[in-house]
Amino acid sequence: MGFNGAKKPKRPARGGIVTALDVGSTKVCCVIARMEEPGSLRVIGVGHQIATGIRAGTIIDMEAAETSIGAAVHAAEQMAGETVHDVVINLSMGNPRSHAFTATVPVSGQEVTEGDIRRAMAHARTLQAGPDQALIHTIPLSFTLDGIRGIRDPKGMSGHTLGTQLHVVTAAKGAILTLGACVGRCHLHVDSVVVSPFASGLACLVEDEMEMGAACVDIGGGGTTISIFAEGNLVWTGFVPLGGRHVTNDIAHGLATPLSHAERLKVLYGSARVNPADEREMIEVPQIGEDERSGSGTASHPRSFLVSIIQARMEEIFEEVRSAIEQSGHSKLVGRRVVLTGGASQLPNTRDMAAPILDKQVRIARPTRIAGLNEAHGGPAFSTVAGLLLHAVRNPTELMVTGQEAVASTGLLGRVGLWLRENL
Repeated sequence: MGFNGAKKPKRPARGGIVTALDVGSTKVCCVIARMEEPGSLRVIGVGHQIATGIRAGTIIDMEAAETSIGAAVHAAEQMAGETVHDVVINLSMGNPRSHAFTATVPVSGQEVTEGDIRRAMAHARTLQAGPDQALIHTIPLSFTLDGIRGIRDPKGMSGHTLGTQLHVVTAAKGAILTLGACVGRCHLHVDSVVVSPFASGLACLVEDEMEMGAACVDIGGGGTTISIFAEGNLVWTGFVPLGGRHVTNDIAHGLATPLSHAERLKVLYGSARVNPADEREMIEVPQIGEDERSGSGTASHPRSFLVSIIQARMEEIFEEVRSAIEQSGHSKLVGRRVVLTGGASQLPNTRDMAAPILDKQVRIARPTRIAGLNEAHGGPAFSTVAGLLLHAVRNPTELMVTGQEAVASTGLLGRVGLWLRENL
């Protein structure tokens, strides 16, 4: 799959429509927003569906995934009274990876222009990350000019050699093509692609956290994404293949109850830490294969048993997150600040558990920069989709990965339409 460096996509004008589509392992969410002022959006339509055909961030059933996506988009269109064609979509599948890359270009002693900067950044297309990898983001972290380091914006400066330190994010081509196929079959065009941890960080971190250094940890259903920001830029992304669905599975196995009841028990009685009072509270647990109506199909357990199952898995998740941050090479940039978001972060006592394991100051965040999100759709579970909207209207320093891919295929994939806008 080829990607072309290009000019930034046109940002929506006042009154224009922006549509974000979050395709996750447990839910598919579509949000339609209208641009009110530059950089300001108001939500006018929301639709979400239980994700089917998707497991651990991978599409395993095209038709089922297409149905979930189409239903979520249709619900948002009905609420907004609009028909959408272009979407900004998240990418959590395809094992997105972060790479550090340095590029230099000659500027012949003249003033550095925007074109020089883009030439330096375009060298990222030569990154040898593997034949099966596609370029998603190219973000300049700093510049050098004739050996002078730490320059944030070299435009207008004079020199002979311009260099830039880039953060490049790639993902597996096959997963991206499959996702593009699902969206295309819903008669939608993908305007841009944003990796999930980038979107979550944009929605949940405040400006000071992005500038001074912080990590955003989004505990989703199929996995946990990590983004590290410093000096206003995304500097690293990571993924831990454990999330809320794993907690639910543990409950189902530990209590011998169906998955649907395990999820309900987690929501109603779950906590990330055992409390002494939990020993005295008994909960009724429906058993697999038993007739609930007869009254004999349930078992009683102390709430502490349920919470101990949850606690063990949540501790494992945070230990894996800590390990990933330590191995990223950017742990010093995180400093003392971690922001938690995502549906599974809403379990009571999650913050108290995470702080000592991560050895950081921890807060739970929800998206706050998008107007019109009500209580039901404004919680941590909707951070990614809110971040997609913000990415669509902000003015990022990254070189937007835009271009055009028309892929003809037969059989399962069918015809994949144009999923990246061409702005050459």
